[in-house]
Amino acid sequence: MGKTLSALPAERRTVHNLVSAAAAMWGDAAALHQPLGGGRYQSYSWNEYRTIAEEIALGLRSLGVGHGDIVGLASETRAEFYLADVGVMTNGSVAAAVYTSLPPMEQMKTMTACEPKAVFIENAKAMAALESAGLNGLNVPRIVLSGEAPGALTLDELRARGQAAAEADPDLLGRILGETRPADYCILYLTSGATGEPKMGLVTHNSLIANCDLGPKVLPVGEEDSTLAFLPSAHITQRMVMEMLMIRMGVPVWFSEGLSKMPAELRTVRPTFFVAPPRVWERVYASITTEIKKKPALARKLFYAALGVGSEVNRARQEGREPSLLAKSSMAFFNRVVFSKIRARLGGRMRIAASGAAPLGKVLAEFYGSIGMPLVEGYGLTEGGVVALNPVDRPVAGSIGLPLPGVEFKLAEDGELMIRSETLFSGYYKDDAASAAVLREGWLYTGDIASIDERGYVWITGRKKELIVSSNGKKIYPARIEALFKTEPLVNQIMLLGDDKPFVCALFTINPAAAEGLPGLTAGDSRDLAALVQSEAVQAEMKRVVGRINKQLADFEQIRKFRILEREFSIETGEITPTMKLRRGKVLENYRELIAGLYPTREEMV
Repeated sequence: MGKTLSALPAERRTVHNLVSAAAAMWGDAAALHQPLGGGRYQSYSWNEYRTIAEEIALGLRSLGVGHGDIVGLASETRAEFYLADVGVMTNGSVAAAVYTSLPPMEQMKTMTACEPKAVFIENAKAMAALESAGLNGLNVPRIVLSGEAPGALTLDELRARGQAAAEADPDLLGRILGETRPADYCILYLTSGATGEPKMGLVTHNSLIANCDLGPKVLPVGEEDSTLAFLPSAHITQRMVMEMLMIRMGVPVWFSEGLSKMPAELRTVRPTFFVAPPRVWERVYASITTEIKKKPALARKLFYAALGVGSEVNRARQEGREPSLLAKSSMAFFNRVVFSKIRARLGGRMRIAASGAAPLGKVLAEFYGSIGMPLVEGYGLTEGGVVALNPVDRPVAGSIGLPLPGVEFKLAEDGELMIRSETLFSGYYKDDAASAAVLREGWLYTGDIASIDERGYVWITGRKKELIVSSNGKKIYPARIEALFKTEPLVNQIMLLGDDKPFVCALFTINPAAAEGLPGLTAGDSRDLAALVQSEAVQAEMKRVVGRINKQLADFEQIRKFRILEREFSIETGEITPTMKLRRGKVLENYRELIAGLYPTREEMV
């Protein structure tokens, strides 16, 4: 792991003090690697990280942006976002990042609501899109992070202003830093709004650094490691773990050019630590299983034999016991012949593979554990910080792990998970009523329904607001059932139905690549998605999938009817949040007539 930082004293817990400590420790070693295309990278050292952040802070001050002011950021995750983000906080201002996956009108709605005094935008193209959605109405300074744009400062020009301000007033930086206290706000998070309108959560320097200080106790990474960042920077998993915690731990960060290029990047960067949402792990799994089905019988037999042995070794690891000698010797063979080739897709050096940003299905977790790359699942939320993690050496599939040291968990009478910790947010921006509803007597009410086993491992079973209560009073938690479908290659997305209804139904979207490999599919069936969905082969396979899952469910939970949709749930239609959570209310609204057709009318029930 190499050298590690000591925890900052409570009175010095600010983001600038953290990045300064990192620069003092790791100096000219590379901290950030931004792709330039063609395999080339722009690298920034730890010293440059601190210096550029200070120049940005001074530059913002020269534009009239002061302590406590909000600064908007509209950019994909990239090195310059990190520099600007830390620069904003160094200035004592509050960094408010928007989800760039949202339509420009939605981005501007958020941006306008937080009343920024300046805005960082990724490039000229992004700025033009925001201008079409009303950016000019803000009338605040704009800075583009990459390239140039009419009416905006470049990042280099902002830094030059900062350098000039420091030359004119050598004490200015010291005064700026002296203004900032651990109790000051540093981040304004936009929540994803899965169960209602998005809110904005305020987080202090103290909360952020306290969360960072939990990292060394549970995550063995450091300067000799590397990671690949691609999640949206508006999300707490990316901001807290992949940005702030990497400063605390001294881990160099490489940035992805996008999901389409990520397979090649994983092979070239070869990260030792990697965080991805379940959706990415699901796609890798679906790709592997689809390929295996196309292999000759002998190759398929070898793979499934390997998976059986790997499963036994994985179970032993989870139970804290030694696997049998036969399993250990067989695993060594299968590891060399089968599993090493699968892990090579992800670079071949990965020591810690983590799943974050959304719940991970148990079966999916067991698959990765069986191939010798157990996924470490954790738990975090905008309002609470990152507060739970599976132990790296003994992760339990399907669990979010154990509370981090110093974090208290308890369950309310109805099973709602409650958290008490220094990492909690301070409240929602300009919404005292909503803040009071979730923060009560020092405890955060998460809205997640959970259970805690005898070992202390925590299991999330559903969202309180997403509970389905059937017409006969049976309670069904859709998240648990939907997670069972995540390892089915044909299934892309699923939403359960049944609130105040006599039985459970489901809406599915499909993975076209998996569908096109189904036996019995004709050339005409695969011409477009609509034809594919309606084909007998796809309908029959989905019926088999539902039948397999129904065997694992109680009678009242079983899916009696389903429909396959001719398009995916999407952000554009309002059905998916920027963090890929389902907005169930919007799906119900968009498919009202189709859903009504799944259930009998009152006359039919008489």
